[in-house]
Order: sequence, then C-alpha cells, then structure tokens
Amino acid sequence: MSSQAHVIKTRLPSPPPSVPDLLASVHAAVGELKAKEVIEIDVRGKSSVADFLVIASGTSTRHVKSIADEVVKFAKKLEVMPLGVEGEREAEWVLVDLGDVIVHVMLPRVREFYALERLWTVGDQPPEDESDDPSRS
Repeated sequence: MSSQAHVIKTRLPSPPPSVPDLLASVHAAVGELKAKEVIEIDVRGKSSVADFLVIASGTSTRHVKSIADEVVKFAKKLEVMPLGVEGEREAEWVLVDLGDVIVHVMLPRVREFYALERLWTVGDQPPEDESDDPSRS
C-alpha cells in the first residue's frame, strides 16, 4: 500500500517582483479585508531570512484566515507562490512567507503576547538624551 506524497509548488517568477511591488501587494491585500494595526518592519541587516515583516491583526480567527488568504491571492497575481503558509488551521497567528516579505496576521491577544514589533525594533530608536530633559537640570 503506497500513497503519493503531496507536493507543494513553491517558486518565484523570473525575474521576481521588486520588494516595493511585493510590499504594495501585501498592503493592498490586508487593506482590502480591513486588517487592523498594520505595520511594516524593515529587518534588512537584522535577518538573513527576509527584508521586511508586515504584521497585521484580525478581529476573529475567521478574519485572520481570510486576511492571510487574501495576501496569498494578491501574491499570486504577481506570480509569486508563497514559500510557506503556517497556522491556518488554528488561525490565531497565520504566517505567510513570500520570500523577501514575511506577513504575520494575528489575533490582538496573540500579537500582544508575542510582541513581534518590540522584538524586531529593539535598538532602532536612539536612546533619549538626558541633557534635553529640563527636569534633570
């Protein structure tokens, strides 16, 4: 008794779309389904896996899954097949890997718990200059 392996097609078009085009497509997709609190984080120089992270919130598990599906649909319009989609079954946090851009769609409580924004932006803001604080004089 043998079963055939399930093959997942993953490919980028040749040439692949530019990162700005891919980001614009992601923003259009999450905007189409009214994702909440959408942010984009530049991780170039911090990660060799991707150049940008896009993090968005959905209002329910159904909304989270629908937003992720829309990101995949918009990526396919650019002839980009996602390299991976994780978390669709539970749909509390769905990750869509588009190569140079990784999209995280999360429920607000999951997003707050994992705090990816804080994790990936630590050290980005210069420390506050104490000499500018009049109460320190």
